[in-house]
Amino acid sequence: MNASQVERFFATLKAANPAPQTELEFASVFELLTAVLLSAQATDVGVNKATSRLFAVANTPAQILALGPERLESHIKTIGLYRSKARHLLQTCHMLIDRHGGEVPRTRTELEALPGVGRKTANVVLNVAFGEPTMAVDTHIFRVSNRTGLAPGKTPTAVEMGLLDRVPTDYLVDAHHWLILHGRYVCQARRPLCHVCAVINECGTGRLLKSAAA
Repeated sequence: MNASQVERFFATLKAANPAPQTELEFASVFELLTAVLLSAQATDVGVNKATSRLFAVANTPAQILALGPERLESHIKTIGLYRSKARHLLQTCHMLIDRHGGEVPRTRTELEALPGVGRKTANVVLNVAFGEPTMAVDTHIFRVSNRTGLAPGKTPTAVEMGLLDRVPTDYLVDAHHWLILHGRYVCQARRPLCHVCAVINECGTGRLLKSAAA
């Protein structure tokens, strides 16, 4: 995908969805951090169901700690790996209180120092909560970037660096959401919906399919 195709790719996605948002539900930066921490190997729908129960009774680090392991697990047990996620969340709450006055830090280094918070989670928080132009490369973004030729790479970090280099500045803050939503609902893993794809003319795979059909 060349520079003009990249520009058209994102201009088209922006025209269809000018203000994309995460599908995780939250009302504070701490709730966002918690939701993203719980979202590994889980759907946003599943996480939202669990956090709606959890946040109704505890939505601050101190309140989460007051629940204790067993009660916390009971609220999130419908999510995969809930025991390890509960442990990481409790450890993170301790660190937020001990080191950050109960607030979620705004730097990558401090975020990644929190238990259960890796590069992808930190990127989501930095982007969604603080408006930083980051790329949280999940399976959807990894697939779309490679399949379309937007930013091919063998690892999530390679794709992230490629996207940061290739996405025009005007689209950087929202690009993460556009790519996730495109991968989730159109450029799906097993059966991509190329027949309804608005950016098929810019997509390398889409152009090959159209050429073969002709």
